[in-house]
Amino acid sequence: MRAALSRIVMIFVGCVLLASGAAQAVTPQEILPDKALEARARDISAGLRCLVCQNQSIDDSDAPLAHDLRVLVRERLTAGDSDTQVREFVVARYGDFVLLKPPFSAATLLLWLMPLLALAGAALILWNSFGQPTRTSSAAPSSGSLSADEQAALDALLRKDEPGKS
Repeated sequence: MRAALSRIVMIFVGCVLLASGAAQAVTPQEILPDKALEARARDISAGLRCLVCQNQSIDDSDAPLAHDLRVLVRERLTAGDSDTQVREFVVARYGDFVLLKPPFSAATLLLWLMPLLALAGAALILWNSFGQPTRTSSAAPSSGSLSADEQAALDALLRKDEPGKS
């Protein structure tokens, strides 16, 4: 009985430790008392990029700028802005780069096409390196490219090197 209880406690502690690794950077002071507004704030901030970390959302980042953006999002929601108005406000301040999923537009066209261009470039390099047969300089020239004197000298050398002939 004691061993089973010990295992249950260890499993519980392990689960708590695993869950704490995925904890977000939102501090208790930032959390809104209204659960609906807090859920909206989390949804918005999960789609905003930390401008310091760049590969994390502001919800996951401990950077001071991410903290300021989280507070800004919550202030705008508390003031009565819709989710779209909050996103537009942040984008107006920081540009499309602040969005983790920027919109497809003329300004972001290169950003969206860069992976395809890189893949096409890599395929072209590989094709040029391995796809086409290369000419080697060790190949014997055709007999049509030699003059009559050169052909005669070559034939004499070949007869000289044949086994059994001297």
